[in-house]
Amino acid sequence: MLAELYFKRRPGWWKMLAVAMYMALLACLQAQELQGHVSIILLGATGDLAKKYLWQGLFQLYLDEVGKGYSFSFHGAALTSTKQGQEFIAKVLESLSCPEDVAPGRCAELRGQFQQLSQYRHLRTSEDYMALSKDIEAQLQHRGLREAGRIFYFSVPPFAYADIARNINSSCRPGPGAWLRVVLEKPFGHDHLSAQQLATELGSFFQEKEMYRVDHYLGKQAVAQILPFRDQNRKALDGLWNRHHVERVEIIMKETVDAEGRTSFYEEYGVIRDVLQNHLTEVLTLVAMELPHDVSSSEAVLRHKLQAFRALRGLQKGSAVLGQYQAYSEQVRREQRKPDGFHSLTPTFAGILVHMDNLRWEGIPFLLMSGKALDERVGYVRILFRNQAYCAQNEKRWVADQSQCLPRQIIFYIGHGELGSPAVLVSQNLFRPSLPSKSWKEVEGRPGLHLFGRPLSDYYAYSPVREQDAYSVLISHIFHGRKDSFITTENLLASWVFWTPLLDSLAHEVPRLYPGGTENGHLLDFEFSGTQLRFSQQQLEQLVPGPGSAPKPSDFQVLQAKYRESPLISAWPEELIAKLAEDIEATAVRAVQRFGEFHLALSGGSSPVPLFEQLATRHYGFPWAHTHLWLVDERCVPLRDPESNFQGLQAHLLQHVRVPHYNVHPMPVHLHQRLCAEEDRGAQMYASEISALVTNSSFDLVLLGMGMDGHTASLFPQSPAGLEGTQLVVLTRSPSKPHERMSLSLPLINRARKVAVLVMGRMKREITMLVSRVGHEPKKWPISGVLPSSGQLVWKDPVKSFCDGDTSFVGRAVMEVVQTIQVL
Repeated sequence: MLAELYFKRRPGWWKMLAVAMYMALLACLQAQELQGHVSIILLGATGDLAKKYLWQGLFQLYLDEVGKGYSFSFHGAALTSTKQGQEFIAKVLESLSCPEDVAPGRCAELRGQFQQLSQYRHLRTSEDYMALSKDIEAQLQHRGLREAGRIFYFSVPPFAYADIARNINSSCRPGPGAWLRVVLEKPFGHDHLSAQQLATELGSFFQEKEMYRVDHYLGKQAVAQILPFRDQNRKALDGLWNRHHVERVEIIMKETVDAEGRTSFYEEYGVIRDVLQNHLTEVLTLVAMELPHDVSSSEAVLRHKLQAFRALRGLQKGSAVLGQYQAYSEQVRREQRKPDGFHSLTPTFAGILVHMDNLRWEGIPFLLMSGKALDERVGYVRILFRNQAYCAQNEKRWVADQSQCLPRQIIFYIGHGELGSPAVLVSQNLFRPSLPSKSWKEVEGRPGLHLFGRPLSDYYAYSPVREQDAYSVLISHIFHGRKDSFITTENLLASWVFWTPLLDSLAHEVPRLYPGGTENGHLLDFEFSGTQLRFSQQQLEQLVPGPGSAPKPSDFQVLQAKYRESPLISAWPEELIAKLAEDIEATAVRAVQRFGEFHLALSGGSSPVPLFEQLATRHYGFPWAHTHLWLVDERCVPLRDPESNFQGLQAHLLQHVRVPHYNVHPMPVHLHQRLCAEEDRGAQMYASEISALVTNSSFDLVLLGMGMDGHTASLFPQSPAGLEGTQLVVLTRSPSKPHERMSLSLPLINRARKVAVLVMGRMKREITMLVSRVGHEPKKWPISGVLPSSGQLVWKDPVKSFCDGDTSFVGRAVMEVVQTIQVL
């Protein structure tokens, strides 16, 4: 009312106000116009990816941005002739669709505008790129437009990147004040070295801020929601998102299709490079990374993702299980004209066990799995929480949103599967999540639908208000300069640093064959213990077909036989060490469960070093806190001397694991500044320590080796000490330097519950054959006296050490076992 009276008394103010409002509106419109013109050049515009996704993504960008102050031109470029390219693009543009909320008439109008703005051109030489640049500049000048920037989308093979990058850099960059963005499709290298070379090459033409490496999984709506979900639910998740509450994380992508028609690509890359190294690892970092204070900051998100990459614990061969559907090799032979005897080792299925070395996730398994020719098509990220509740009522009376005994999980459902669409699912016994209401809605009830063992009604379930294709999402992010949805050079190389050692170690691994589809049954189920992953259903020991017609040594799996009336486990050195480490861990776990502690006596020398390293780097579930480590024998040198067995144990095992220092028992060979002096009674001291701590002086496991003269521990043929009698620990004399030794006696060794003899080294073939024929003659062959009185003796030998000739007993045993299995 006061304003009305004021303007009635001063009518000139009305005109001034109207003029001011008009000027403000005009300025706003001019500001929009001044945002400028964007040219988008799609390289490989006639390819399969462009046809399926990229043209539709560009059209969606136009629909989203039209009328917001930018003008556009779209250039489809390829090596196809001009006439063929024009016909192809015209056909693709006719098929473009609008979202459901766009009226058909409006959609037709916008599609027509987009068609008018799109053209095809042949790009090959630097002159072609220069002509493109001049055409863009002429168009800008003719229409009086300011150039905002140019986007070059590389939908071409990586081998073409360098030439295209050189031509863009030299002949087709935008003018001053305008930005350049180049979009790169995977694969980004084959391993760390090739990725580094490609990154260096591209870095010579483009700045880091100009490059957008696409991983289309980061555009999937459920994946793109992981960080916003964690941010919007910080209060509920802060106490849950850690090793104290999470049981495990599963990141899964299953496909029903096989690789037919793509075997040339698959032979080069395989399932790990195709899916796990990029898609699933990127998802893993989104789940595992520390949450930035500001998740809208691209710089902060990328920095925290890099920290997550660097916290990944190195993978070893035992971290993976591999499979290949049965028809794959035949498809490769047919498509690539391979000989009839060709068998591919390329995996089409892989399960990987990953751990993080940080306080938040220490000890928590992250399971990554992907494969072709599986029983369903589905992708999801599942965070399963521990549950220590017990409900006294019968399960039938549990109330979904009250019972604490129901599984507690959060699932980012990427798509397909029984649900059929992207979703975020949260168990109702966790918390009611917060999601943006404008873009996510609650899923309508679907009676009878069960997901992850529970009916849909047990979850708070949300799906996108409008489903969007991943490429449409990412193209929008490129246009707006959002780097957090893309792979930086630093993050790419960090990922390859993580994956390359595993890929190298698996290069000659024979994958498990599976029939495909629902016929797979439980053949690909796997389980884990510590850092080791293995198939749950063990196949018969067999000769596995490898490349070529003749079997190779690496074609044989672990074989079991008899040696000196005791079990013999023969394998290639790497498999043998892995098997022995698994056996030791299993024995340790059983002993701790039964008795509360595990007593392990280890021999010295070079043979057990690979075992120590295996236990240190791949058996994080080992009960070290309850393990006592003893020495079988020791050289009479200071404990810090490089020749000390204890020093070898310290260097290769103790410094890498968390064994309480009071559980480590070095032999007292250095007392009163003297070495193994009988008057210092070091042997008696060690025997007393064993008697006091080890029940009945019976070690749970003793690991021995065997020398080329038949000695074991430091019990030698020339030195009868310790071969019989009541002494538990003795001083002995070796024929080689250092001569003085301390050793467990043969009677003490034979009290052990289990004794394993590890025979390593090609030179030990003859002594092994000889010992296989002798009787119980410990004075001549001390190893022949090893026979636990109430325990078990197991011999472990590497096949490689004995297969130099067909006359070796192991070589004959191998062939006999294999031939028998082949008959079966």
